[in-house]
Amino acid sequence: MSSVLRTFFVALAAAGWMAAGPAALAQTKPAVTTLGPDFPKTAIFIGNSFFYYNNGLPGHLSLMEKAADPANKQVYRNTMVTIGGSGFDWHDVESYFRPNAIGNYSFDDNNNVVFNKFDRLFDVAVTMDCSQCPIHPKLKPVFTDYAKKDSEIVRAHGAKPVFFMSWAYADKPEMTAQLAEAYTIAGNANNALVIPAGLAFAKAIARQPELNLYAPDKRHPSLAGTYLASCVVFAALTGRSPVGNSYLAGVDAPTATFLQTVAWETVQEYYGK
Repeated sequence: MSSVLRTFFVALAAAGWMAAGPAALAQTKPAVTTLGPDFPKTAIFIGNSFFYYNNGLPGHLSLMEKAADPANKQVYRNTMVTIGGSGFDWHDVESYFRPNAIGNYSFDDNNNVVFNKFDRLFDVAVTMDCSQCPIHPKLKPVFTDYAKKDSEIVRAHGAKPVFFMSWAYADKPEMTAQLAEAYTIAGNANNALVIPAGLAFAKAIARQPELNLYAPDKRHPSLAGTYLASCVVFAALTGRSPVGNSYLAGVDAPTATFLQTVAWETVQEYYGK
């Protein structure tokens, strides 16, 4: 396909998003729409390079949470276990909950080591499959099987499973609807919350196509893309609006406000608030 035609179809997909909203891109409605009233404070993110780009989405999330609730900043804790290019089946999720391993120690504000003793290692486990796996003809069954297996493992350790809906490639906007549907169906099948990051990417591109959310490979996120995804995760996990949050991750203030707004609107629309 020529670059001219590709640009046309990207613009057409964006226009469709603006006209129809999330209903057109996620035909199945999510059954789980909140983790409240006891919102999680700690999370492990299990996935791939989409999480670890730009110094890691979980780190940005922690800083947003602490900025929103400075009086209780010590209770927020996020970490990640990532393998580049990985799908669900690459991860030994059971091992991530073993005693005296992940989260065993941390460092305080004065760089002193603190050996942690937790009643529960994590409140939630946020998992993401590889960028094509949920919709690839040969890998969709693996996605379905491991969504169930991993959800059961997470629950056995006292945490809640959460699925992270990833975004379309910059030059394949048709992936947005496909990924939204696959993740929503998996979330419903496993009574799990789904974080609609992919829908937020589509919404932001439709409104400001000049804003680049992608790295040069058209797959991984730029800093703005990671910040947008972090805002969506913040809204989904805390139930709070990211609009006005003082942590901007190095993104200029007008752009950060735009991304915060898109994230909040997407979460509200997807969950039917």
